Amino acid sequence: MKKEERYRGIIGWFEKNVPVAETELHYGNPFQLLIAVILSAQCTDKRINMITPALYEVYPTPETLSKAMPEEVFEYIKSVSYPNSKSKYLVGMAKMLIEQFGGVVPPDVGQLQKLPGVGRKTANVIASVVFDRPAMAVDTHVFRVANRMGLTTNSKTPLATERELVKHIPENLIAKAHHWLILHGRYVCTARNPKCETCGLAPWCQSAEKRN
Repeated sequence: MKKEERYRGIIGWFEKNVPVAETELHYGNPFQLLIAVILSAQCTDKRINMITPALYEVYPTPETLSKAMPEEVFEYIKSVSYPNSKSKYLVGMAKMLIEQFGGVVPPDVGQLQKLPGVGRKTANVIASVVFDRPAMAVDTHVFRVANRMGLTTNSKTPLATERELVKHIPENLIAKAHHWLILHGRYVCTARNPKCETCGLAPWCQSAEKRN
């Protein structure tokens, strides 16, 4: 099967069967989503959603968070992965938002990556979810699913995967496709024991082809 045919089939299936695909992180504004995504690195969305309500309430704005001590923030996020580092990232991020961006989360991926705790994946999430930019955030789910299904060819890094996906997915669908692939990897094409027998994408999946 040619790669173009594979992409058409997979995208078509998603459009028909998963017309709505959104982040599972809870947030009320761009600043809150930025906090949640920074915290979500190597941690589950379920865990992040458990701890962020109290954090949002105590630090509702960049101004309030910028004035906090990392040790204070730590107490609210100590159940997530790497809380020491993330508490410092959050305070540093808030300070930079105030000092360099007028307290407003910037829409540009390059600008977002200047913020402490914000790598390319996090920046792409914010750009796509908040600002509907055609940005493809590649986390472990997207990386695994794209490789298994044959959407990427020998992509060894998240950046290589991102570039290949963006090349083949229509620009108006890139932001949604990010969520399609994440949710598929989270609930169907799992790292261990993927649910291949019931997967609707099997007709276009490279792994399924190899098994048959």
